[in-house]
Amino acid sequence: MKMPIITKELINKIISQYSLSLKGIHGISHWARVLENGHKLAELNNANLQIVELFAVFHDAKRINDGHDPGHGRRGAEFAATLRGKLFTLSDEDFELLHIACSYHTNGLTDGEITVQTCWDSDRLDLGRIGINPNPRYLCTDAAKNSHMIKWANERSIKRIIPIFVHYEWGII
Repeated sequence: MKMPIITKELINKIISQYSLSLKGIHGISHWARVLENGHKLAELNNANLQIVELFAVFHDAKRINDGHDPGHGRRGAEFAATLRGKLFTLSDEDFELLHIACSYHTNGLTDGEITVQTCWDSDRLDLGRIGINPNPRYLCTDAAKNSHMIKWANERSIKRIIPIFVHYEWGII
């Protein structure tokens, strides 16, 4: 059985340095929904699930505000680099994909390797929380552009659903 890459220890380390509200628009519930979106998309796209999962928790981990925050994705990628080999393991090739996904997730790009595209889509499908309906034109993969996927993810985002695993896997109440 494969061990989960997102452990309580990893989550606690990310939380310990997070400077914004964990209940805010870029906090825990967002990370968890991005993770769930990523799981659904990765299954359909054959994307690398470990990278998709790590993206979910690192892409906004180094934000310094909830508004315009240039460079936060790159800072998240660099933070991930400091924990690589300590709290998670990825090959050089896989880490490069994670770094690209985090660094460029707000640049509006749609072309790239399938795992990177899946990461970007998993985040973009959670825009409802800030009053933006996901637009298929800005999504990368056919799986994300599916109207049922958009509706499912957007409804959860608007309601700011906190996935149950946040409580029992991450130990956060």
